[in-house]
Amino acid sequence: MTAHFLGDTTVLTGRSLRHITRSLDTIITTTFMPIAFLLLFVYVFGGAISTGMTSYVDYLLPGILIITIASGISYTAFRLFLDLKGGIFERFQSMPIARSSVLWAHVLTSLTANLMSVVVVVLVALLMGFRSGAGVLAWLAVAGILLLFTLALTWVAIIPGLTAKSADGASAFSYPLVFLPFISSAFVPTQTMPAPVRAFAENQPVTSIVDTIRNLLTQQPIGNDIWTALAWCVAILLAAYACAMAVFHRRTS
Repeated sequence: MTAHFLGDTTVLTGRSLRHITRSLDTIITTTFMPIAFLLLFVYVFGGAISTGMTSYVDYLLPGILIITIASGISYTAFRLFLDLKGGIFERFQSMPIARSSVLWAHVLTSLTANLMSVVVVVLVALLMGFRSGAGVLAWLAVAGILLLFTLALTWVAIIPGLTAKSADGASAFSYPLVFLPFISSAFVPTQTMPAPVRAFAENQPVTSIVDTIRNLLTQQPIGNDIWTALAWCVAILLAAYACAMAVFHRRTS
């Protein structure tokens, strides 16, 4: 059964990845906005923002990576919606394949596409002066956190992909996720915010994730932020996965 599931998922993932390679505008679109934010905040607003770090791009990059992922997963919901409305699900149901492999193919495609976008944004940041003395283990920890965060948000994206009434509705859910980093420590230290805003910023998932990544890249103590970040990612992942699978079984039963 496991081999059957893995084989089916591999084949369907290859199908989804071929769609992306034939439409590279997907990667370009999902990376354009984060890069635009990176350029805008570093070269326009960066001189007026005090973060206590010598380079604002070093402070800003972790938040931009979160925005990159948040904007990229909207395409997961969009592609899933198109498959559902195009009758692909019904066609697959008539074939001897593992039912859940259809969803996992979209999940793995999302992880791959977002990885490509993140790499592009990091390369642009390097051209803009981003530098890090972090070692291999720190970079692997950053990659692991970003991967877990992408996986969690991807399963969140599966839900509107299965339930939306239109293609625009399927992808529009990501707008609040893109906005969330702006009320966090992604762009400015939370200490500069008014008390009510600061209370929200310091107790939402993006701040702990951003602070953990930033401290890893700048070789600063990470404290309890990493455990808070991991707890948020795992909690979102488990809740989204359970909800998405329930919706999926209801739609395909």
